[in-house]
Amino acid sequence: MKTPAEVRQLLLRRFGRQHRTWLEAGAASQAWPLDIPLGLPGEQAALAQMAATHAWVRTWQAWNGEGTLCWTERRWRTLGTQRLPERLRLDNPRQLAWWIGELDRWDRAVLRHAQLVQRWPALAVHAATAFDALADFSDSDIDRLVAALAWFEANPRSGLYLRQVPIPGLDTKWIEARQGLLCGLISVLHGFEAGASDIHALCGLRRVPGLVRMRALDPALRQRIGGLGDLSAPVEELARLDLDPCHVLIVENLQTGLALEDLPGVVAFMALGYGVDQLGGLPWLGGAHCLYWGDIDTHGFAILNRARGVLPNLRSFLMDQDTLLQHRPLWSEEPSQHPAQELERLHASEAAVYRGLKQHAWGASIRLEQERVALDWVAGELQRALGARC
Repeated sequence: MKTPAEVRQLLLRRFGRQHRTWLEAGAASQAWPLDIPLGLPGEQAALAQMAATHAWVRTWQAWNGEGTLCWTERRWRTLGTQRLPERLRLDNPRQLAWWIGELDRWDRAVLRHAQLVQRWPALAVHAATAFDALADFSDSDIDRLVAALAWFEANPRSGLYLRQVPIPGLDTKWIEARQGLLCGLISVLHGFEAGASDIHALCGLRRVPGLVRMRALDPALRQRIGGLGDLSAPVEELARLDLDPCHVLIVENLQTGLALEDLPGVVAFMALGYGVDQLGGLPWLGGAHCLYWGDIDTHGFAILNRARGVLPNLRSFLMDQDTLLQHRPLWSEEPSQHPAQELERLHASEAAVYRGLKQHAWGASIRLEQERVALDWVAGELQRALGARC
C-alpha cells in the first residue's frame, strides 16, 4: 500500500533517471500516460492490518493534487464492498514535476529548451542533457548563453582571446565557469563530436600562451640576456634569445630547479610536466647536451618518453635502478600510475625500471620523488654527468 509520500519517492527516482529524455521528446514522448500502482491489498491483507488499511484509504481520500486518482470497488466476503485507491495516473511530465516539487524548474527548462531548438534544431538532443542549466540559469545568463552561441556560430575562426569576444556582459570568468556547457552545444553546431571539450579549438579562439620557466646557471649566459637569471616567457619568445648553452638540465620539481647552484654553460628548465615537448620550439637547444631529471615513477618516465619526441638525444639523470634502491627509505606511493604498459622511446635500462614499477617489483606503486634526494649528493652526481663537454 503506497502512500503519497512513497509515491513521491518513487517519482523522484524516475525523474532523476528520465527527465532529460522527457525534455527532449516533448509532446511526442511515448512514456505517457504513466500509471503508478498503489499496491491494492487483498481481503486477507486488509483484515490483518485493518487500522493501517483504513489510514491508507483516508490518506488518499484527503489527497488533492496533480494527476488522476483511479478508484476501484472490491466485494469481499467478510468486509463487504470497499472502495479503494488502485492507481495514480499522470498524463505528462509536468504533473510528475509537481509531485516532486520540481514544477518551476521543469517549466523553465521546457520553455528555454523550446527557444533554443526553435533557433537551432540540431540542439534538440544535446540541449536536453543540459537540463540543470536550462532550469537554474537566471534570465540574464540564458541571454548570455544564446548570445555566445550565436556569435561563435557566426565567427568560427575569430583568432581572438576569450577576453576579446565582443558580447555585452560576457566575460572570461563567465565563459570559463560554463565551458563544458558551451563546448557541448557548440560542438553540435559545428558538427564536431559532442564530447569535444577544447573551447579554443571548437571556437577558433587564440590560446593564452603557456609560460616556460628557465634559469641561466652560467654568469656568461646571463650577460647575453641582460643579466637575467630566472625568467618565465612564452616559448616563442625564448626561441629568440641569443643563447648557445653547452648543457640543458630539465628538472620536474620547481624547488629543485630554484635550488641549483651556478654551473658553467648550463641552462635549466623547471616544472614543465607533460608540457615538456614545448622545448622543441627552442632552436638553440639543438647542439646542447640535454639531461632530464624527473621523479622515479611511471609518470616521470612517461614525461621523459614525451620529451624524447622533440629531443631525441635527451639522456635521463638519476632515474636508474641503483638510484632508486639506494634511496629506499625515501620512497613514497604514486597515487595513480601511468596507463601505458610500455613507452617506446625509453632506453633499455629505463624501460626495465618502468616495467618494474608497473609490475610492483619493489613494492606497490612505489616512487622516488626528486625533491626527497639530498642536493649535496645530487651536485656531485651532476658534475660527473656534465663532465667537460664544453
